[in-house]
Amino acid sequence: MSMFTRKMRMLTAVVLESDRDEVVRSLLEKGVMEFVHIDSLPAEKMSKLSSHSSVVPKAVLSDMRVRIETLLKEGSLAIPELNADDAEAMSPIDADSCRRYLDKLSLSLQSIRDSQKAVNQQMNAAEELIRYSTDGRNSDYLDARVGINTHGSASDLRARLEQIGGIFLFDRKPFISLTLRRDSARVTDVMDKFGWTESTDPEAQRNAVAEATAEAKAIVEGCRARLAELSKEAQSRIREKADELIAMWKTVRLHELCEHVESFFSYTKNTTLFSGWVPADESDGIAKLIYSASSGRCIIEWTDADDVPREEVPVEMTSPRIFQPFERMVNNYGTPEYGSINPTPFTTVAYLCMFALMFADLGQGFILLLVGLAGKWLYKKNPTKPDGLISRYLCSLLIFLGPASMAGGLLFGSCFGFSLIPALWFNFDAVVEGEPVQGLINDIYDILGITIKFGIVIIYLGLLLNWVNLVRKKRFFELVFDKNGIVGGALYALGIWFAWGFVDSGYRTFPSSWFFAPALIACLVLVFIKCPVHFLILKVKGERTEGIGRLVIDTVMETLVEVLEIFSGLLSNTLSFMRVAGLGIAHASLMSAFYQMAAMPGNAAAQVLIMLLGNVLVIVLEGLSAGIQSLRLNYYEFFTKYFTGHGVAFEPVGLKSRIVAD
Repeated sequence: MSMFTRKMRMLTAVVLESDRDEVVRSLLEKGVMEFVHIDSLPAEKMSKLSSHSSVVPKAVLSDMRVRIETLLKEGSLAIPELNADDAEAMSPIDADSCRRYLDKLSLSLQSIRDSQKAVNQQMNAAEELIRYSTDGRNSDYLDARVGINTHGSASDLRARLEQIGGIFLFDRKPFISLTLRRDSARVTDVMDKFGWTESTDPEAQRNAVAEATAEAKAIVEGCRARLAELSKEAQSRIREKADELIAMWKTVRLHELCEHVESFFSYTKNTTLFSGWVPADESDGIAKLIYSASSGRCIIEWTDADDVPREEVPVEMTSPRIFQPFERMVNNYGTPEYGSINPTPFTTVAYLCMFALMFADLGQGFILLLVGLAGKWLYKKNPTKPDGLISRYLCSLLIFLGPASMAGGLLFGSCFGFSLIPALWFNFDAVVEGEPVQGLINDIYDILGITIKFGIVIIYLGLLLNWVNLVRKKRFFELVFDKNGIVGGALYALGIWFAWGFVDSGYRTFPSSWFFAPALIACLVLVFIKCPVHFLILKVKGERTEGIGRLVIDTVMETLVEVLEIFSGLLSNTLSFMRVAGLGIAHASLMSAFYQMAAMPGNAAAQVLIMLLGNVLVIVLEGLSAGIQSLRLNYYEFFTKYFTGHGVAFEPVGLKSRIVAD
């Protein structure tokens, strides 16, 4: 794992038109190149190049692929993965033939889908009646009638009423009709034509809604059974065509990928030009691959990333696969700039430490680990299963959070809220409950102090990482003068020293030392001259034209704002870490409260039930809170010190690519 983003190089190559297809297939098999449009040639040369002409447009291929994938999912068939053998066996595509095949298969399924639609409509109508009849306001929404028809046949009456929708019990007398009140006018019009006469039996009138609701529930169950049958029938028909669909999907997908790659190509009469970004450690292999695929009939040029504007270079973080859950956290926030620190390892350590401090329990951590492992196993066993409340990502994360919580439980001697094991550091639960504890940690204020010190470490780590990034980007002005630069770090250190001395004196006296005043003045002078120095730099470059008056105003205002931002911002960032202690204390307090509640009833079964429910609630609610707050502290207190998120993600195109951008 590299501490920095992966180094990139840009490849520009020229191959013969006759070798193009073989080169494309070879590059797709390798899957390490992100293609870009050639725009670095002079305008007169670019005008002589032509763009790619598609045999089958990519939009058509994408549409066919989506149709095949929809059928595969309907048949509970996994979408296949492409490999090198598939690329070697790639055959020409007959788009019209594929479309006709899909149309024929869809037509054979249409009757099933029409039946599913009708059954769904019937079930939804019955469920709506059930919902209104059970919410205590049936008189506001439902129209129940009990009676008989005096002329015409009952079967004809029922057929006419079923066109409106509702529940109709006509297999007994008096008949029962239950419809929505919004349809009452239409129901009355039909009933009048059949001479409907309301029953005078009060018992029948009282039981009408209940009997119709029971019938509606039976209809819903029947609809669900029918839908299951129809779904199995559709699956069976699709699985009969599984081999053809999978083979067709591979052909369509390969041609779609080739079309995507070739859309970046430019052409002369006999040659093909293309360009793209490749990881530097893969460049030799890519060059050999292109030489081999073109039988040496090619020209390859390389451009180093340092010769291209940093914001145009794609970024890839080289983190081990095991750290993927935390790399996803980083990607959700943004993509780091090219050549900067890889945030993943630091995020992993910071997040796990925060979670361990907030949710420290050996037993509950073990439960989280079991849930994560069970979820991973279930999703691996059922690859087509959609993500539920506990998603694939959450399962992967729980496999880390469980051991982190267990480690915290060992440090603080907590297991399911009990002090069942000796604490390696101090007994957290005992401190929260106010019991006498021997050692450096004696009360809640000491716990708050631990989290503030932890926050100071995290903030300074963020500042140090920012300084490394600025040095690598050669932005030395920001390194010195920025609020997250050296001057900001120095003022933060002075503030910590001053506050530490004040607290250490029992909040009675402020600390004093020979270095404090000179250091503070030097930092404030640096803040004050930031604007003039920046003005001079821009003037030397010919980029600034403002006058001296504007400079004076900017200097005064920016100095005041910068000083306030440094002190108030870093102070609030530091105090924000007290939430780590707050959630840890809340966790211990909740467990203590549940066990006190369990001690009240004399029934042993009730005590066990209360303890079980208490642990479940704490694991769900406190675990969720700890996870969210750990993420918040990383994003807003840690990332903001060094992570800009202005990079462009590296998206190579290969056989494994899941998405191809239009």
